[in-house]
Amino acid sequence: MNAEPSDTPSADVLAVVPRLAQLSNALNRGRLAERATAAAGLSLDRPAMGVLVTLHMADRPLRVGEIAERMQVVGPHVTRQIQELERRGLVRRIADPHDRRASLIEPTSDGADAANRYAASLVGWFSQAVADWSEQDRNDLARLLGRLVDDVTARMNRIEQDGGEGDPPVGR
Repeated sequence: MNAEPSDTPSADVLAVVPRLAQLSNALNRGRLAERATAAAGLSLDRPAMGVLVTLHMADRPLRVGEIAERMQVVGPHVTRQIQELERRGLVRRIADPHDRRASLIEPTSDGADAANRYAASLVGWFSQAVADWSEQDRNDLARLLGRLVDDVTARMNRIEQDGGEGDPPVGR
């Protein structure tokens, strides 16, 4: 069932926006990422930790451009973070077997251990936050949040592919 597109968002969609902002503010105010980094025994900033976790979650070593794409940032930003992570012995460059001019980045065993500790801290925190929720509510959250992330990411990719020139009206 497709409704006619509208330039005015529905009340249920409008209600979500301030809640997302409230969640973002709570996470930032609570310095959750910084606390998880400290729990991992690291003194890395959030962008470097993001690169390390992205590499750890990948099923293979990645090129700088692939890391940037997965993180939705620009390549030079990732390059700076990789240099810092390399200096600390948390990632290493390996030769790309398909292109001798390029290198791939992968976490070292120390980097993988650090990423695991960081993730365990975050998972523990979120597990405690939803501990009183029913299993169905937790499953619904996971399903709907995954869907939201996928749809927002796809929409942002379309906007970027269109050259960032405006955004179509809501519902289109």
